[in-house]
Amino acid sequence: MFASLAGVLFDGFAYGMLLFLLSVGLSVTLGMMNFVNLAHCSFAMVGGYATVSLMNSFGWPFFATLPMAFLAAALVSILLERALYRRLYRASDLDQCLFTIGVVFISIAVYAWFYGTVVQSADMPGYLRGRVDVFGMSLAAYRLFLIAMGLGVAALLIFLLETTRFGAQVRAAVDNQRMARGLGIDVDRAFMITFALGGGLAGLGGALAIEIVGLDHAFALNYLVYVLIVVAVGGLGSIGGSFAAALVLGISDMAGKYYFPWLGAFLIYLVMVALLMWRPVGLFGKR
Repeated sequence: MFASLAGVLFDGFAYGMLLFLLSVGLSVTLGMMNFVNLAHCSFAMVGGYATVSLMNSFGWPFFATLPMAFLAAALVSILLERALYRRLYRASDLDQCLFTIGVVFISIAVYAWFYGTVVQSADMPGYLRGRVDVFGMSLAAYRLFLIAMGLGVAALLIFLLETTRFGAQVRAAVDNQRMARGLGIDVDRAFMITFALGGGLAGLGGALAIEIVGLDHAFALNYLVYVLIVVAVGGLGSIGGSFAAALVLGISDMAGKYYFPWLGAFLIYLVMVALLMWRPVGLFGKR
């Protein structure tokens, strides 16, 4: 009983880290820039397909593709932000939603055209496909790596956005753009870097998701709901809230599938409803 419970908690923790990596970029752009980007998982697809292409077509090792996945998604997000998104910063939430969901459908069509509709795969290194014995339990090496990545990204983001000058500039630009410009802050540059950071993190999450959930042309739409649930339950503008929400939802989803198979994947929605009824602004939300 203890072994099965520990296994479920471990797998749920790893899945929660994957949800965090996929959603944390949206937490940054939505919480700090007040921009509703429903095309966030399209950036995850950019990173995922960049990894698949580099590994399968050019023989790159997995770890070498991760920075490229981040950079590819960040570059695409910069291009979209400069060309299209910046025109919608002052638009209504509905306009932002309609435009960005259109980007989702365009990205689905583009990847279906170039890569087809089959699930993509990548050959992971042998040391990530094996298992590691920890306190008498056999744990999947890739899930341990995923947990380490999630913890590292969370610590780095909290440090960058909460304690550095750049984070203070972004928060000032969001609160009062006119005052921020008067103080000499380059608001456009701060928003561009923030958007690139959010898109790059999505690309990294998409690359890391290949081994766990696979990658296909509809990834941007299939996981949009999960990403939005994490952001809503965690609270807008809270990296720590998204981290906690991803853990709770990941463990709940895994436990539900293991102990309550008749509920299937529905348990995650019940947990979301319960948490939002208790904390309508999210676990760590302030507004």
